[in-house]
Amino acid sequence: MKGFEYRITKHPAETFKQVIYFCTESGECTLDEVPGDQTDMLTDILNEQGEQGWELVQVSFGKEGVMAFWKRKIKGKEK
Repeated sequence: MKGFEYRITKHPAETFKQVIYFCTESGECTLDEVPGDQTDMLTDILNEQGEQGWELVQVSFGKEGVMAFWKRKIKGKEK
């Protein structure tokens, strides 16, 4: 059985000035009005981590920025 390792990265709000997201009282959040250059920035982050073998587990948006939770298989760890 392969194990996993986990990583949390933070990306400051200044990086995503034009990303607009809304959260309802029940906690459901959606993105809206995301300009092309901002989605390109998100894509770059995903691709950079993906090239290193990281898989996005969850992303959390807050007033301070974006926090991303990643996981990847630990190479060579078999049981």
